Amino acid sequence: MVYRDYLTIETFGHRDMHNITDAVAEVVAESGIQTGTVHIFNIGSTAVIGTVEYEPGLERDVPEFLDKLIPPSREYGHEQAWNDGNGHSHLQATLMGPSETVPVEDGALMLGTWQQIFHLECDIKPRSRRIVVTVQGE
Repeated sequence: MVYRDYLTIETFGHRDMHNITDAVAEVVAESGIQTGTVHIFNIGSTAVIGTVEYEPGLERDVPEFLDKLIPPSREYGHEQAWNDGNGHSHLQATLMGPSETVPVEDGALMLGTWQQIFHLECDIKPRSRRIVVTVQGE
């Protein structure tokens, strides 16, 4: 069986991070699937889906780490083509990835004690993000 639903997140722009674990768990519960997987996918090329211990330190550290690896305000090829200020956003999102897959057992997410699912906005402006949540199994 396959069950699909969508989440919408309003972001404030670059570095805005959201814990979406409860919303994903709710979709899994609504699906009725007891054993399988849930796939969470951000539609768009400048945001990330991942897992982390969602606490204030890491909520700050993850985006800061990305900005050190791929800093804003540099002359990337994307900037030369579009001049829209978000070349780093595309590269950061590509590095981290737009999706995550989590096992489902007994109708619940199989996450570690301190592991949560997050959405990170890498783009420079506020965005309305649509996230596809697909639960597969039986």
